[in-house]
Amino acid sequence: MATLDDLRAALAGHTVVDLTAAPPSRADRAVPPTGDREPTGDREPTGDREWERHAALAVPTSGSTGEAKAVLLSADALRASAELTHRRLGGPGTWLLALPTTHIAGVQVLVRSLVAGTEPGVMDLSPGFRATGFAAAARPVLAVPGRHYTALVPTQLARLVAADGPGLAALRRFDAVLIGGAATPPSLLARARGLGVNVVTTYGMSETAGGCVYDGVPLGGVRVRLDGGRVELAGPVLALGYRGGERFGEWFRTGDLGRLGPDGALEVLGRADDVIVTGGEKVPPVLVERVLTAQPGVLEVCVVGLPHPEWGQVVAAAVVPADPAAPPDPDGLREAVRAAVGRSAAPKSVAFLPRLPLRGPGKVDRTAVATALATALTTTPATAHHPQP
Repeated sequence: MATLDDLRAALAGHTVVDLTAAPPSRADRAVPPTGDREPTGDREPTGDREWERHAALAVPTSGSTGEAKAVLLSADALRASAELTHRRLGGPGTWLLALPTTHIAGVQVLVRSLVAGTEPGVMDLSPGFRATGFAAAARPVLAVPGRHYTALVPTQLARLVAADGPGLAALRRFDAVLIGGAATPPSLLARARGLGVNVVTTYGMSETAGGCVYDGVPLGGVRVRLDGGRVELAGPVLALGYRGGERFGEWFRTGDLGRLGPDGALEVLGRADDVIVTGGEKVPPVLVERVLTAQPGVLEVCVVGLPHPEWGQVVAAAVVPADPAAPPDPDGLREAVRAAVGRSAAPKSVAFLPRLPLRGPGKVDRTAVATALATALTTTPATAHHPQP
């Protein structure tokens, strides 16, 4: 876990903060992991390790697609990320830390505070994230003159919105609330913004010193391009490389798919290895999830591909109903997706679960969801498969 003093020394070049040295604790698992992306082909030879000496921070990737790696970030990249964030948000301010500092999201709250010259507030997460605890931690932060910021993951935002009490009241007073670590359902964003919360969605990873694209627009100096649908990033926030591995070149090739809107804004469509191929059609799960979470009676959704002997995979949806006693009609959910995304994207399997398995708040464990879906559909075949995708 990184401390303010550790990071102050690291930014000054006196030490390296290594967050990869110990196995994850319960607190580690409380933050959705970031990164675990693919480097570009533009890399330098690995024989000379001199560049590793420029690292100020070693932060782990999630290891969700293989063995976890240690991302090495320079002090310059960390500072650039903090300065560009403040420039985008309207100036330096006082931050509330509501994320553990075992991954880049929490670390950057402290780095931004150091760069701003302000003392951050810290929420005690040992009992878990609670709306009342957030309100208590926010109180002294909001009493400081100037601008106020915090960073959350989608599950934390959802809990504050659902509680509709002192936590939400405090959240409304922040000048910006950064949301990242996982895709945020549009319905949750719309509800939070409708309640007066200034939500700013962020996209980034350990390899880019955290979020580097805010509300679809890159931070100053950050560049985005697509190569075969894959998102690639460049700019002053890019990490040096992986410890014991390759040094990054100018561009970093992520594992995510995206598309650029008419205004140039980036829309992230999820990880490339999550795409479902059913009957030869490619279905990004995020497009289906957006439609389903907007339907009445739906609280949360995760869409995965389940094996099928004829079609390769079929689209399957794990749905957490808002009211377990009155779940939405599966056929109505399918029809909504069919109308909005297309016939091939309509879930052939729908199962209602009490909750989605997580690897951290807001980071759904898709492998566990697929297992839970297979089990649920075996015991409740009425919602299982239509004859064809």
